[in-house]
Amino acid sequence: MNVAKSGYRVFSANSTAACTELAKKITERLGVELGKSVVYQESNRETRVDVKESVRGQTIFIIQTIPRDVNTAIMELLVMAYALKTSCAKNIIGVIPYFPYSKQCKMRKRGSIVCKLLASMLAKAGLTHIITMDLHQKEIQGFFSFPVDNLRASPFLLQYIQEEVPDYRNAIIVAKSPSAAKRAQSYAERLRLGLAVMHGEAQCSESDMADGRHSPPCVRNTSGHPGLELPLMMAKEKPPITVVGDVGGRIAIIVDDIIDDVEDFVAAAEILKERGAYKIYIMATHGLLSADAPRLIEESAIDEVVVTNTVPHEVQKLQCPKIKTVDVSMILAEAIRRIHNGESMPCEFRLTHQIHLIRPHVLSTTTH
Repeated sequence: MNVAKSGYRVFSANSTAACTELAKKITERLGVELGKSVVYQESNRETRVDVKESVRGQTIFIIQTIPRDVNTAIMELLVMAYALKTSCAKNIIGVIPYFPYSKQCKMRKRGSIVCKLLASMLAKAGLTHIITMDLHQKEIQGFFSFPVDNLRASPFLLQYIQEEVPDYRNAIIVAKSPSAAKRAQSYAERLRLGLAVMHGEAQCSESDMADGRHSPPCVRNTSGHPGLELPLMMAKEKPPITVVGDVGGRIAIIVDDIIDDVEDFVAAAEILKERGAYKIYIMATHGLLSADAPRLIEESAIDEVVVTNTVPHEVQKLQCPKIKTVDVSMILAEAIRRIHNGESMPCEFRLTHQIHLIRPHVLSTTTH
């Protein structure tokens, strides 16, 4: 494809190896060249973006992966979008496979809904459309004043299970919590496998802040009119972790959208081992793998963690060989092509259910 006549450009919003690699995979599939730009930090840590070619009247796709320095990545995206807007780009579309701050999409006590704030900032900077993948909550799309295409990584992970998990017919899909049961049910139905759900918690978690277990207060309010007393509300108390479903002698596959702090996954793996599961896999779209996650995975009963390349995690893979990566650049490139050609995105979602016919690209854990 001739870049000058294609009517669109693809830029990388940062110069990290992971973002550049994903951008190159996408542009190779599209048959276009990666746009020329320079993104760097000043000595005082201010972000500077220089676009090295004309974008007037063009549709621009900005690819931005989110490394560990989340706030810097957000500023890179905002500054690049604004630079393209002031350079008279016609449309500016952000390709953000993992949308940052997506866990902060609900009000917690006297906090704020940061995800809504970020959506407003992106619109103000000049973005007119976003392509993302497996939002933490689908309702996040309502925070935006412009279209959001939420793609699915499940077909690639399903194909990995079918081709890379020995004797996967003897597996059972596990939801780590009741809130993950819908996702797990989708996997189980597509693979024709059984379903197990874990309930309870090993210790206090962030859900305590959001589930209202301490609100309203457990003490009657005696102030005010005596006839308006609030009813006594007992505090919630979750039981120890239990498993609903038979995992004995089976391969347990835990599915989720994000794997970040892995303590809950490690605790779940230990319970599944005690219940008789002889192999434990974790499948997740976004492998944030923060803090000591690689070490904890390596020392745990987990046999393998499979994530996609929506988030850079090369360092974690070097620390833990149990971590495997599946390439999803195919669907991102297809989404870009369809948007540029004005083709239907619901058709794109139907296509994702058929991608299992194509062997996924499992990225090597070693460098050559």
